[in-house]
Amino acid sequence: MSKSIIELVDELPTGGITVMVLRGLDFAVPGQWDNLVGFENTVKTITGEDDPGLIQDISERALWLYNDKSQGYQRALWLYQTIDSAGTALGTAALANKISQNVSFLGFLGNLTPKADKAQAIDLSLKVVTELVAFCQINGIPGDSIGDFVASLANYGGESIMRMAALVCLDGLIPLGPDFIQKGLSIIANLTPSELEKSEGFKRINPMIPGGDPDGKLHFVQESFNSVTGWMSGFVSDHDLTPSKVVSNLQSFVDIADDKLDYVAAFLDMTTNYYTHTGIQTLARRLIERAYAEI
Repeated sequence: MSKSIIELVDELPTGGITVMVLRGLDFAVPGQWDNLVGFENTVKTITGEDDPGLIQDISERALWLYNDKSQGYQRALWLYQTIDSAGTALGTAALANKISQNVSFLGFLGNLTPKADKAQAIDLSLKVVTELVAFCQINGIPGDSIGDFVASLANYGGESIMRMAALVCLDGLIPLGPDFIQKGLSIIANLTPSELEKSEGFKRINPMIPGGDPDGKLHFVQESFNSVTGWMSGFVSDHDLTPSKVVSNLQSFVDIADDKLDYVAAFLDMTTNYYTHTGIQTLARRLIERAYAEI
Protein backbone atom coordinates (compact mmCIF):
# COMPACT_ATOMS: atom_id res chain seq x y z
CA MET A 1 0.00 0.00 0.00
CA SER A 2 1.54 3.32 -1.00
CA LYS A 3 1.74 6.08 1.58
CA SER A 4 -0.88 8.77 1.95
CA ILE A 5 0.04 12.40 1.32
CA ILE A 6 -0.31 12.97 5.07
CA GLU A 7 2.28 10.27 5.86
CA LEU A 8 4.60 11.57 3.13
CA VAL A 9 4.57 15.10 4.57
CA ASP A 10 4.86 13.82 8.16
CA GLU A 11 7.94 11.79 7.17
CA LEU A 12 9.82 14.53 5.29
CA PRO A 13 13.29 14.95 6.79
CA THR A 14 14.25 18.08 8.70
CA GLY A 15 17.96 17.49 8.03
CA GLY A 16 20.25 15.39 5.83
CA ILE A 17 22.02 16.15 2.58
CA THR A 18 19.00 17.16 0.48
CA VAL A 19 17.82 19.69 3.06
CA MET A 20 21.36 21.06 3.56
CA VAL A 21 21.86 21.44 -0.18
CA LEU A 22 18.53 23.26 -0.58
CA ARG A 23 19.47 25.58 2.30
CA GLY A 24 22.75 26.19 0.49
CA LEU A 25 20.75 27.35 -2.54
CA ASP A 26 18.67 29.82 -0.54
CA PHE A 27 20.93 32.63 -1.82
CA ALA A 28 19.41 32.12 -5.30
CA VAL A 29 15.79 32.44 -4.10
CA PRO A 30 16.20 34.22 -0.74
CA GLY A 31 13.51 33.45 1.81
CA GLN A 32 11.33 31.53 -0.66
CA TRP A 33 11.76 28.06 0.75
CA ASP A 34 10.80 27.07 4.24
CA ASN A 35 11.27 23.35 4.88
CA LEU A 36 7.64 22.74 5.83
CA VAL A 37 7.38 19.34 7.51
CA GLY A 38 4.39 17.63 9.17
CA PHE A 39 0.95 17.75 7.59
CA GLU A 40 -0.85 19.49 10.43
CA ASN A 41 1.93 22.07 10.69
CA THR A 42 1.73 22.59 6.90
CA VAL A 43 -2.06 23.11 7.04
CA LYS A 44 -1.67 25.69 9.83
CA THR A 45 1.15 27.52 8.05
CA ILE A 46 -0.61 27.68 4.67
CA THR A 47 -4.11 28.55 5.90
CA GLY A 48 -3.27 30.51 9.05
CA GLU A 49 -6.00 28.54 10.84
CA ASP A 50 -5.54 26.86 14.21
CA ASP A 51 -9.01 25.46 14.95
CA PRO A 52 -8.47 21.68 15.37
CA GLY A 53 -11.84 20.80 13.82
CA LEU A 54 -11.20 22.91 10.74
CA ILE A 55 -7.66 21.56 10.39
CA GLN A 56 -9.09 18.03 10.56
CA ASP A 57 -11.68 18.86 7.85
CA ILE A 58 -9.05 20.39 5.57
CA SER A 59 -6.74 17.38 6.08
CA GLU A 60 -9.52 14.90 5.29
CA ARG A 61 -10.58 16.80 2.18
CA ALA A 62 -6.95 17.07 1.00
CA LEU A 63 -6.52 13.32 1.53
CA TRP A 64 -9.73 12.60 -0.39
CA LEU A 65 -8.55 14.75 -3.32
CA TYR A 66 -5.14 13.07 -3.30
CA ASN A 67 -6.73 9.61 -3.33
CA ASP A 68 -9.09 10.45 -6.20
CA LYS A 69 -7.46 8.68 -9.15
CA SER A 70 -9.21 10.95 -11.64
CA GLN A 71 -7.08 13.82 -10.30
CA GLY A 72 -3.39 13.94 -11.23
CA TYR A 73 -1.81 14.33 -7.77
CA GLN A 74 -0.54 10.75 -7.40
CA ARG A 75 0.80 10.76 -10.95
CA ALA A 76 2.68 13.99 -10.22
CA LEU A 77 4.23 12.40 -7.12
CA TRP A 78 5.20 9.34 -9.14
CA LEU A 79 7.01 11.60 -11.62
CA TYR A 80 8.93 13.48 -8.91
CA GLN A 81 9.99 10.24 -7.21
CA THR A 82 10.84 8.42 -10.43
CA ILE A 83 13.10 11.11 -11.89
CA ASP A 84 14.99 11.23 -8.58
CA SER A 85 15.37 7.46 -8.43
CA ALA A 86 17.07 7.53 -11.84
CA GLY A 87 19.70 9.86 -10.38
CA THR A 88 20.41 7.67 -7.39
CA ALA A 89 20.35 4.43 -9.33
CA LEU A 90 23.82 3.69 -7.94
CA GLY A 91 22.09 2.36 -4.84
CA THR A 92 23.98 4.68 -2.53
CA ALA A 93 20.97 6.19 -0.83
CA ALA A 94 21.54 3.91 2.16
CA LEU A 95 25.13 5.07 2.33
CA ALA A 96 24.03 8.70 2.20
CA ASN A 97 21.59 8.16 5.06
CA LYS A 98 24.37 6.91 7.32
CA ILE A 99 26.45 9.99 6.91
CA SER A 100 26.02 12.39 9.78
CA GLN A 101 25.90 16.16 9.46
CA ASN A 102 29.33 16.66 7.94
CA VAL A 103 29.76 14.87 4.66
CA SER A 104 33.28 14.19 3.53
CA PHE A 105 33.30 14.62 -0.20
CA LEU A 106 36.69 13.07 -0.84
CA GLY A 107 35.70 9.70 0.57
CA PHE A 108 33.16 9.45 -2.21
CA LEU A 109 35.49 10.02 -5.11
CA GLY A 110 36.20 6.33 -5.53
CA ASN A 111 32.48 5.58 -6.01
CA LEU A 112 31.78 8.32 -8.49
CA THR A 113 31.66 8.31 -12.23
CA PRO A 114 30.95 11.74 -13.65
CA LYS A 115 28.45 11.66 -16.50
CA ALA A 116 29.35 12.75 -20.00
CA ASP A 117 27.88 16.08 -21.10
CA LYS A 118 25.38 14.30 -23.31
CA ALA A 119 24.01 12.21 -20.42
CA GLN A 120 23.92 15.30 -18.23
CA ALA A 121 22.04 17.34 -20.84
CA ILE A 122 19.51 14.52 -21.30
CA ASP A 123 19.01 14.41 -17.51
CA LEU A 124 18.48 18.16 -17.41
CA SER A 125 15.90 18.04 -20.21
CA LEU A 126 14.06 15.12 -18.57
CA LYS A 127 13.86 17.02 -15.28
CA VAL A 128 12.27 19.90 -17.21
CA VAL A 129 9.79 17.45 -18.79
CA THR A 130 9.02 16.01 -15.35
CA GLU A 131 8.27 19.46 -13.97
CA LEU A 132 6.09 20.32 -16.96
CA VAL A 133 4.07 17.09 -16.98
CA ALA A 134 3.67 17.12 -13.17
CA PHE A 135 2.46 20.73 -13.38
CA CYS A 136 -0.16 19.65 -15.93
CA GLN A 137 -1.24 16.71 -13.75
CA ILE A 138 -1.61 18.87 -10.63
CA ASN A 139 -3.61 21.47 -12.55
CA GLY A 140 -5.78 18.98 -14.42
CA ILE A 141 -4.73 20.15 -17.88
CA PRO A 142 -3.47 18.09 -20.85
CA GLY A 143 0.08 16.80 -20.31
CA ASP A 144 1.46 18.59 -23.34
CA SER A 145 0.37 22.13 -22.34
CA ILE A 146 3.83 23.64 -22.74
CA GLY A 147 2.56 27.22 -23.07
CA ASP A 148 0.56 27.07 -19.82
CA PHE A 149 3.58 25.71 -17.98
CA VAL A 150 5.99 28.35 -19.27
CA ALA A 151 3.51 31.12 -18.42
CA SER A 152 3.15 29.71 -14.89
CA LEU A 153 6.91 29.89 -14.19
CA ALA A 154 6.56 33.64 -13.65
CA ASN A 155 4.32 32.87 -10.65
CA TYR A 156 6.39 30.06 -9.17
CA GLY A 157 7.20 30.58 -5.49
CA GLY A 158 8.01 28.61 -2.34
CA GLU A 159 9.16 25.05 -2.81
CA SER A 160 8.33 25.17 -6.56
CA ILE A 161 10.78 27.99 -7.29
CA MET A 162 13.33 26.25 -5.03
CA ARG A 163 12.98 23.11 -7.16
CA MET A 164 13.59 25.10 -10.34
CA ALA A 165 16.55 26.89 -8.72
CA ALA A 166 18.01 23.49 -7.82
CA LEU A 167 17.40 22.28 -11.37
CA VAL A 168 19.31 25.26 -12.80
CA CYS A 169 22.16 25.06 -10.25
CA LEU A 170 22.61 21.33 -9.62
CA ASP A 171 21.63 19.91 -13.01
CA GLY A 172 22.69 22.84 -15.21
CA LEU A 173 25.46 25.09 -13.91
CA ILE A 174 27.52 22.63 -11.86
CA PRO A 175 27.75 19.73 -14.35
CA LEU A 176 27.60 21.63 -17.65
CA GLY A 177 29.17 24.99 -16.79
CA PRO A 178 28.08 28.61 -17.26
CA ASP A 179 26.94 28.04 -20.86
CA PHE A 180 24.78 25.04 -19.87
CA ILE A 181 21.75 26.38 -21.76
CA GLN A 182 23.53 26.64 -25.12
CA LYS A 183 25.32 23.34 -24.51
CA GLY A 184 22.06 21.64 -23.55
CA LEU A 185 20.22 23.07 -26.56
CA SER A 186 22.78 21.85 -29.06
CA ILE A 187 23.02 18.37 -27.49
CA ILE A 188 19.24 17.93 -27.23
CA ALA A 189 18.67 19.27 -30.76
CA ASN A 190 21.00 16.62 -32.17
CA LEU A 191 19.73 13.64 -30.18
CA THR A 192 18.32 10.59 -31.89
CA PRO A 193 15.32 8.71 -30.48
CA SER A 194 17.53 5.69 -29.75
CA GLU A 195 20.00 7.81 -27.73
CA LEU A 196 17.13 9.17 -25.69
CA GLU A 197 15.75 5.67 -25.13
CA LYS A 198 19.05 4.54 -23.61
CA SER A 199 18.73 7.11 -20.81
CA GLU A 200 17.80 5.66 -17.41
CA GLY A 201 15.59 8.66 -16.68
CA PHE A 202 13.75 8.28 -19.98
CA LYS A 203 13.18 4.55 -19.42
CA ARG A 204 11.60 5.33 -16.08
CA ILE A 205 9.33 8.27 -16.92
CA ASN A 206 8.63 7.18 -20.52
CA PRO A 207 4.99 6.13 -19.79
CA MET A 208 4.12 9.71 -18.79
CA ILE A 209 5.92 11.55 -21.62
CA PRO A 210 3.49 12.80 -24.28
CA GLY A 211 4.26 12.15 -27.93
CA GLY A 212 3.24 8.57 -28.67
CA ASP A 213 6.16 6.93 -30.48
CA PRO A 214 9.90 7.49 -29.77
CA ASP A 215 10.16 10.22 -32.45
CA GLY A 216 7.19 12.06 -30.98
CA LYS A 217 8.55 11.77 -27.45
CA LEU A 218 11.95 13.08 -28.51
CA HIS A 219 10.21 16.02 -30.20
CA PHE A 220 8.29 16.72 -26.98
CA VAL A 221 11.50 16.62 -24.90
CA GLN A 222 13.19 19.03 -27.36
CA GLU A 223 10.21 21.37 -27.41
CA SER A 224 9.89 21.34 -23.61
CA PHE A 225 13.57 22.14 -23.11
CA ASN A 226 13.53 24.89 -25.75
CA SER A 227 10.49 26.46 -24.12
CA VAL A 228 12.18 27.03 -20.74
CA THR A 229 15.56 28.29 -21.96
CA GLY A 230 14.38 31.91 -21.92
CA TRP A 231 13.17 31.56 -18.34
CA MET A 232 16.39 29.78 -17.28
CA SER A 233 18.69 32.36 -18.82
CA GLY A 234 16.68 35.14 -17.17
CA PHE A 235 16.89 33.32 -13.83
CA VAL A 236 20.67 32.93 -14.14
CA SER A 237 21.24 36.58 -15.05
CA ASP A 238 18.73 37.99 -12.51
CA HIS A 239 20.51 36.13 -9.69
CA ASP A 240 23.99 36.48 -11.18
CA LEU A 241 24.56 32.72 -10.90
CA THR A 242 27.85 31.02 -11.73
CA PRO A 243 29.06 27.48 -10.99
CA SER A 244 31.65 28.75 -8.49
CA LYS A 245 29.12 30.94 -6.68
CA VAL A 246 26.75 27.99 -6.36
CA VAL A 247 29.47 25.70 -5.01
CA SER A 248 30.80 28.27 -2.55
CA ASN A 249 27.29 28.72 -1.13
CA LEU A 250 26.82 24.95 -0.90
CA GLN A 251 30.13 24.69 0.98
CA SER A 252 28.60 26.51 3.97
CA PHE A 253 26.35 23.46 4.39
CA VAL A 254 28.08 20.47 2.78
CA ASP A 255 31.79 19.70 2.71
CA ILE A 256 32.55 19.53 -1.03
CA ALA A 257 35.61 20.32 -3.11
CA ASP A 258 35.15 23.00 -5.75
CA ASP A 259 37.92 21.98 -8.12
CA LYS A 260 36.14 18.89 -9.43
CA LEU A 261 32.73 20.13 -10.51
CA ASP A 262 31.86 17.04 -12.54
CA TYR A 263 32.42 14.94 -9.39
CA VAL A 264 30.40 17.37 -7.31
CA ALA A 265 27.54 16.94 -9.80
CA ALA A 266 27.76 13.14 -9.52
CA PHE A 267 27.91 13.35 -5.73
CA LEU A 268 24.80 15.57 -5.57
CA ASP A 269 22.99 13.33 -8.06
CA MET A 270 23.66 10.33 -5.86
CA THR A 271 22.94 11.82 -2.47
CA THR A 272 20.02 14.20 -2.95
CA ASN A 273 16.36 13.76 -3.89
CA TYR A 274 15.33 17.38 -4.13
CA TYR A 275 12.61 16.70 -6.72
CA THR A 276 10.80 14.31 -4.38
CA HIS A 277 11.31 16.45 -1.27
CA THR A 278 10.07 19.73 -2.75
CA GLY A 279 7.55 17.90 -4.95
CA ILE A 280 5.79 16.46 -1.88
CA GLN A 281 5.74 19.98 -0.42
CA THR A 282 4.25 21.41 -3.63
CA LEU A 283 1.54 18.72 -3.71
CA ALA A 284 0.71 19.31 -0.04
CA ARG A 285 0.40 23.05 -0.64
CA ARG A 286 -1.84 22.66 -3.70
CA LEU A 287 -4.04 20.05 -1.98
CA ILE A 288 -4.38 22.13 1.20
CA GLU A 289 -5.16 25.33 -0.71
CA ARG A 290 -7.79 23.53 -2.76
CA ALA A 291 -9.30 21.72 0.25
CA TYR A 292 -9.45 24.98 2.21
CA ALA A 293 -11.22 26.73 -0.68
CA GLU A 294 -13.70 23.87 -1.06
CA ILE A 295 -14.70 23.64 2.61
